Formats: sequence, C-alpha cells, structure tokens
Amino acid sequence: MNLLENIREGLRSIAGNQLRTILTSAIIAIGITSLVGILTAIDGIQTSLSSSFEGLGANTFSIIVEQQRGRFGGRMQMVNKPITYREAVQFKRRFPYGATISVSSLISGASQVKYGSKKTNPNIQLYGIDDNYLTVKNYKLVSGRALNTSDMENSLNVTVIGSELAGALFGTTINPINQIIRAQGVPYKVIGILEKKGSLTGAGDDRVMFIPIDNGRALAGDRTLSFDITASVASIGDQETAIGEARGTMRLVRRDVLGQPDSFRIDRADQLAKDLEETTGVLRVGGFVVGFITLLGAAIALMNIMLVSVTERTREIGIRKSLGATPRLIRLQFLIEAIVICVLGGIGGVLLGLGIGNLISMVVSQGTGGFVVPWLWMGLGILICVAVGLFSGIYPAVRASRLDPIEALRYE
Repeated sequence: MNLLENIREGLRSIAGNQLRTILTSAIIAIGITSLVGILTAIDGIQTSLSSSFEGLGANTFSIIVEQQRGRFGGRMQMVNKPITYREAVQFKRRFPYGATISVSSLISGASQVKYGSKKTNPNIQLYGIDDNYLTVKNYKLVSGRALNTSDMENSLNVTVIGSELAGALFGTTINPINQIIRAQGVPYKVIGILEKKGSLTGAGDDRVMFIPIDNGRALAGDRTLSFDITASVASIGDQETAIGEARGTMRLVRRDVLGQPDSFRIDRADQLAKDLEETTGVLRVGGFVVGFITLLGAAIALMNIMLVSVTERTREIGIRKSLGATPRLIRLQFLIEAIVICVLGGIGGVLLGLGIGNLISMVVSQGTGGFVVPWLWMGLGILICVAVGLFSGIYPAVRASRLDPIEALRYE
C-alpha cells in the first residue's frame, strides 16, 4: 500500500465518521478561537490606541507637573508646585529652539454646560487654551473655526466644543455654530465643533469645552491652576535636542537648584507608543498562555477520541496488516486523520477568532478601531493545529501499529 493510498484511506475514514469528525473539530476550534481571538483583540486595541497617540504626533512632548502630596515633618505638603501661568509664558518666550508651543490648563474636570432648558451631566472637561493648542494636539474641526489670536487678546467668550457635548445639547436638528451655551454661569458663543476622537480610557475626549486661556483664568478666580506646556518640533530628528533645551529652560524658569532633580516631568509622545508596545507585549504573552491551556485540554480530548477510534477499528487494522500494511503506514494513517481533524477545526477556529477578536476590539475602542487581520496569529494557529494533531495522534497511532494482526482479526 503506497503513501497516496494511505492518505486516501485516512480521508475516507474521516468522511465515514462525520459526526465524530465534526465534534472533534469543534473541540479544536474552541481552543484556536480562544487563542486567535485574544491575540486579535489585543492587536485591534493596540491599533486603536496607536491611532489615538498619533493625534499627539510623534514629534511632540509635554511639560507637566503631577500634583502629588508627600509627608514632610508629619504634615502633608505639595511635592512639586504646579506650573504657574507666568512660568508657562516665560518658558514660551525664552525657549530658544524653534518649535510650536502651546499653553493650556484644565479649569474644571466636572463642569455642567447648559443650552436653554437643556443641561449636561457634570462631566464636561473645561480647558483654557491658547491659539496653538488645537494645532499642536492635532484636533480637527467638522464645522466652524478654531480659537484665534484675536479671541485670546480680547478674552472673548467664545468656545470650541467636542462632538459628544454638541450632540447632548443640540442633537441633530440644531446647528450649534453661533449658539449661546453656559458653563459655570458664564455665556459662551459656540464657534467650532471638533471631530469625534473617541476615548479608550474613559477620559471623555469628546466631552470637552475649550475657551481662551485668560478667560479660563478669570473663571478659576482665586483657585490655583496648573498649566501644561506642549511643544511640537519640525521633525522627529530634532526632538532630542529640543527636549534638552526645554529641560534647561524650564529649570531656569522654575529656579530648580543645581544638582536637584527636575520639579516637572517631560512626557514624549513616542515614549507613550513605546510604553504601549511593552504593555501589549505582556498582554500577548498572557493571551497566548490562556489559549495554550485551552488547546492543551482540546489535545487531550482529541487523544482520547483517537484511542477510542483505534479500539473500534481493531478488526480493520488486522485486515490491513494481513493485506501487507506495515506498522509505519498504520501510524501514518492515524496521524493523518488526527492532523486533518485538527486543521479543519483550526480553520474554523481562526475564522471565529478573527470575528470575535475584532468584535471585542471594536467594543473596547468604542468603534474607533479598524478591522484587523492578524496573518501572523492566523498562521500560528494553523501550525499549532498541526502540532496538536501530531501530539494527539502519535500515541494512538503507535498503539494501532503495534497490534498483533491475528489478535486484531479475532477482535469483535
């Protein structure tokens, strides 16, 4: 009996036991679905996060101060003082390196905005910004215009709002442009609507309201604000030099003592992307481990089914051996059956995992993520199926090849 005929015999055996083949393939499909689904979801979420980080641009960096508190002398004190408006303006004027610099401040993270009788939940983020902010942060407008220099110089009561805020106040029937809304009791004329950005972190990037920075300072009253500085250099190759200059300039502005650590932090946009890659790498390892454990259970189930198949076909094995089939060909037939069953299940599992993984990614990213086709994980899934088939089929195949033909023929 040649190799080709042996392969055909294995396929005929699979076709002759369709129900068992379907159930066995389903076991493998579930394992592959968990593996490919988890890895696809992680890739989809990473793609969506990367798109969000691209909004900052790879050539930007931010200077911020985290308002943490530390215990000194038994009392709670501020570790680092916030960046004041004077310091932010001084930095903008003294920074010697060519860059587009924006100054902004979060006036309130829980504002309620009103339009007529309508009002939002107290979850609107109210920012005071300068005329460079929207450009540096790569915000795009769907209608209206951005805040300009004239708005800043005259501290006009004008605002640019996020898409979610616009939808909550005006719905789809009213044009928001030139409408008057109120925040913290102050009227503002809407001059621009931002394009939907989405938010993976729950921060509400579309529940925002931007007003001129001096107007925002007046709203804050006596409350101390912390100002953030964001700079965008011409090219990513200039970023290292610009960050070095920015650190030196900010230390002078903040009057940091020589030899002491910085009283501020510089965050790089490309560093966020690197941190994201490291995090998703850990998630991939975890997802692979979970999928592997599921596949291990499926492989044990397949081995059990193949052992039952060997017992049921003992007489058939005896007949084949009496007709000249060698132990090698007997082993090959059972291995082929196990591998084909695993590959059939693997193809189904890959397709299911692809759909489920992208569905999870779309849900988590709130519809901002695109459809991801992870060819690497799909190919890995099929290879794992072949490996599982070999693992599950080798012992039953060896057991079948060692049967005594005379005893096998007597088996009832």
